[in-house]
Amino acid sequence: MSLKLLFDPQSGRILGAQAVGGAGVDKRIDVLAVAIQAGMTVFDLEEMELAYSPQYGSAKDPINMAGFVAGGLLRDEHPQVDVETILATPADQRPLLLDVRTAQEFSAGHLPGAVNIPVDELRSRMNELTHDRSIAAYCQVGQRGYLATRILRQAGFSVANIGGGYKTYKLFQTTP
Repeated sequence: MSLKLLFDPQSGRILGAQAVGGAGVDKRIDVLAVAIQAGMTVFDLEEMELAYSPQYGSAKDPINMAGFVAGGLLRDEHPQVDVETILATPADQRPLLLDVRTAQEFSAGHLPGAVNIPVDELRSRMNELTHDRSIAAYCQVGQRGYLATRILRQAGFSVANIGGGYKTYKLFQTTP
């Protein structure tokens, strides 16, 4: 399932949503449609209580997760940049591209000029990074990039997560 949430960058008010996927996607778009009609914010989505059963799903629904991501962006807890912005920046002016996937994933393909430090090794290898240059971290789709962003920000680095990760980069490369 993929959810796209559009929201006001100042207030967090939900303005629109798209959902693609299989079973349960209709439930999520219905919930988001009601949230829009009710004038709810992304912060409301973080706290929303939705029915679930442990054997069929997690206590934190994809609706909650979309709220967490959006709320975190608005609170500047985990800055994000898109791959198009990175690629449009001249190579000598780009942040350090930090691929936090495994070495095997990195060897199968990566953003041009990226260095690889797997997220599981990041704390022990932070000395390989410099505080003098901003960092754009990424993984396959965004979760490990998010974790790396949080780890590095706590250590005082200027870092943003590349939204959508390598998967989005590959889609961007194949789109005419």
